[in-house]
Amino acid sequence: MKITQIEELEKKAKQVRKGIIEAVYSNKSGHPGGSLSIADILTVLYFYEMKIDEKNPKWEERDRLVLSKGHCAPALYSCLANRGFFPIEDLKTFRNINSYLQGHPDMKKIPGVDMTTGSLGQGLSAANGMAISAKLDQKDYRVYCILGDGEIEEGQIWEAAMAANKYKLDNLCVIVDNNNLQIDGTIEEVMSSYPIDEKFESFGFQVINIDGHNIQEIIDGLEVAKTVKGKPTCIIAKTIKGKGVPFMENQVGWHGKAPNEEQYNEAMKCLE
Repeated sequence: MKITQIEELEKKAKQVRKGIIEAVYSNKSGHPGGSLSIADILTVLYFYEMKIDEKNPKWEERDRLVLSKGHCAPALYSCLANRGFFPIEDLKTFRNINSYLQGHPDMKKIPGVDMTTGSLGQGLSAANGMAISAKLDQKDYRVYCILGDGEIEEGQIWEAAMAANKYKLDNLCVIVDNNNLQIDGTIEEVMSSYPIDEKFESFGFQVINIDGHNIQEIIDGLEVAKTVKGKPTCIIAKTIKGKGVPFMENQVGWHGKAPNEEQYNEAMKCLE
């Protein structure tokens, strides 16, 4: 990939991060930490990898994305807005009682959202269904499912992982946001899911480990995933919670807290 293309995606990721901060600050509510950690991954998916059409959100041939960690909706909304699914200005209405941009994605109200999520652990099951549907209908679209590393402590994830292997869902790509922090502390402190790669391998997945903030590595990982046949793929992305805003980075307190005015200004300055 050309250096200029990578630079453009890096610039776009900064715009996505600014949208995240804007959304969470505007209604003094939301989850900035985990949203910032997946900003680079979502940027590559929505502005490089996925086959989508912002003018036709329900296009049957489109690739699908399930944000299983639905509380990180600000990242998804910012990508959709920057891609043109709805006005960027609407990010300021996030979590407002009268807004269609609620705290978790709603597929019935928000253009570009493929699955309503928020109850952790359920997204992979929905993604399985989409991938199975594609095979039954002989469609070539791909399904991407983003999981949190805290979320995979849920048992339903592993039931779904078994099903993905059983049905040989090679059109499914799971991406684990491994920022090592969840609401109550580190993954190890709460309920360690390590080694994540070996667990998914034991469930029959092709596993790819990447730096979740390196645009080229993200692209390369997604390219490799498309070559895997006969089984699903899991990309484990090592990330930093709060990435891009130094005072938020690796701080569990920013899991679900909005910045005040001073912190907002500082964050936006960091992202210029």
